[in-house]
Amino acid sequence: MEEKLDERSAPVTLRPATDEDEPFLFAVYASTRAEEMAVVPWDDAQKEAFLKMQFTAQQTHYRNFYTGTSHDIILLGEQAVGRLYVSRGESEIRILDITILPEYRSKGIGTPLIKELMTEAEREAKSLTIHVESYNPSLRLFERLGFSKIADEGIYHLMERRP
Repeated sequence: MEEKLDERSAPVTLRPATDEDEPFLFAVYASTRAEEMAVVPWDDAQKEAFLKMQFTAQQTHYRNFYTGTSHDIILLGEQAVGRLYVSRGESEIRILDITILPEYRSKGIGTPLIKELMTEAEREAKSLTIHVESYNPSLRLFERLGFSKIADEGIYHLMERRP
């Protein structure tokens, strides 16, 4: 059975990401591409160059395309364990990205953060949405939390939880 956090565990909190967090944010991003990078016939320098290019493009897209966005570091106690990017619009709160480092996944870290966003969305009468890859195990988590698939966009499902 996977270990879950309990009241004796370190608290899960957020803090705004800063420029000094970029190496950590890159490591979080790279962790999401590890399986893919394991099968490409590139050397480590080529993989890193590709990942840095993709990371920079993603960061630029999030900053330029979404307004009212928070970019936070997920902390377990004092330890940085992931990232949470959220865009708050007039009628929707969009989870742009929630990623936990592999060694901290399936320990109950992300669920309370998602539930806090659910509460915020309810309070503000907004839908809460996220794109989830069809093969991502977190898809089941979002379904358990009451999200429904509202669009199939290739490998991504647009999931929504209405107030």
